[in-house]
Amino acid sequence: MTEFPFSGLNLAITTPFDGNGHIDYARLEENIERYLSLGVPGFVLSSGTGMHVYLAKEESEELVRRGSKIINGRAKVIAQTSALLTADVVERTKRAADAGADGVMVLPPFFEGPTDDQSIIDFYTEVAGAGLPVIGYNVPQAVGVTVTPSLLRELCDIPNFCAVKDSSGDLAMQASLIRAGRPVMNGADPLVPFALFAGCSGLIWGGANFAPRTCLSLVKAATSGHWDKVREIWSALEPAMSLIWEGDYVQSVYAAADLTGFGAGAPRKPLRALSAERIEALRAVLGDLTKLEA
Repeated sequence: MTEFPFSGLNLAITTPFDGNGHIDYARLEENIERYLSLGVPGFVLSSGTGMHVYLAKEESEELVRRGSKIINGRAKVIAQTSALLTADVVERTKRAADAGADGVMVLPPFFEGPTDDQSIIDFYTEVAGAGLPVIGYNVPQAVGVTVTPSLLRELCDIPNFCAVKDSSGDLAMQASLIRAGRPVMNGADPLVPFALFAGCSGLIWGGANFAPRTCLSLVKAATSGHWDKVREIWSALEPAMSLIWEGDYVQSVYAAADLTGFGAGAPRKPLRALSAERIEALRAVLGDLTKLEA
């Protein structure tokens, strides 16, 4: 993970909301500063964990603008610019570039979009022409498009297309992408140590919102090749990372972050805050992380 521009931990940061469901920019700045003080090297603004699909276009662009200004070159900034219309993706990507983002993360065409390889290549070619490094997205269970090793090779031949984020949750699939010899970023929380061992180029990690210190320690140990230490750290992280992946992912990350002192309010409607029972289950699997991270 040395020469890739988005190596290491890129935090898919939660978007904070106030009691009325509006973006809380004061809390955003507070949380970013805390993560920066711990050494987080990269941020994904308007991420899936940050509720991109439930932000208006103008809100997402303002979030990227303000977040980039707060970070001010102290870490890498990736902005999600996904949209249904290709023209909107291109426009959002240009605005992200103007705001100071270092790259963008973009879903392939979704909601009854094309699934053939050439259409996906054409789409990302147009987006990449907007001027920023583009991270594609492999999340077939959500969008119906599977990035295969052969498609990944073709995508990485596009100028400015730099990697694919794999959120399939399928380690065998991710390993096959990594074997293609092109940059692959892990986006599945329960696979982090295995993806690092397999040689992924970087991480986009939502669960790191609630355990940044521990997650950074794991990445450091993996980068140094200290796999016994990785296993030790992962034993503390794995119960929570597996639980949030089982369902209600975004709500679970928000709730867990609140428990460890990195709260961002409640997720925006139509998502509902977790039930008291689910919160207690989270509290139980967080264990000592609650004290360590707070």
